[in-house]
Amino acid sequence: MGIKSDSWIRRMAQEHEMISPFESQQVRTSANGGIVSYGTSSYGYDVRCANEFKIFTNINSTIVDPKDFDEGSFVDVQSDVCIIPPNSFALARTVEYFKIPRDVLTICLGKSTYARCGIIVNVTPLEPEWEGHVTLEFSNTTPLPAKIYANEGIAQMLFLGADEVCETSYRDRNGKYQGQTGVVVPRT
Repeated sequence: MGIKSDSWIRRMAQEHEMISPFESQQVRTSANGGIVSYGTSSYGYDVRCANEFKIFTNINSTIVDPKDFDEGSFVDVQSDVCIIPPNSFALARTVEYFKIPRDVLTICLGKSTYARCGIIVNVTPLEPEWEGHVTLEFSNTTPLPAKIYANEGIAQMLFLGADEVCETSYRDRNGKYQGQTGVVVPRT
């Protein structure tokens, strides 16, 4: 299994619509008042966070149960920024829509700009033949409010090519998050 390069990412995005919208180069500006970079890097693709957020709140004092998640535990926000309360989290989605090839597993890692501020990005692997907007989870590990910027880089996708094609893909088994759009909460 090997990691895929910038030229492979460009080819797959252009010929197979693996990433849409797609930025073939890395977009960045100066560190003073600039943006958090996004687009194609040497061995990955830096995704952007859309402006749709679900911010976790304990206003209802409910129990967090992944098998019976109370959507009322979120406050929906549409904005160019998201303020995550201390020691809390928020959900968002990528601007980009992905169509993962059958012989590829995609792993997401948070960008260092946010990690150095105590903001952790968590995404499970994108399995072979999964497609959709990626739901992103941001954990604010600090005792202070934390800010996330929409339409800027938030995490990096790494594409790992398989030694052989899988027998059963995410699409084959009708995965519950297949084709998701918007910010998707836990499903059982």
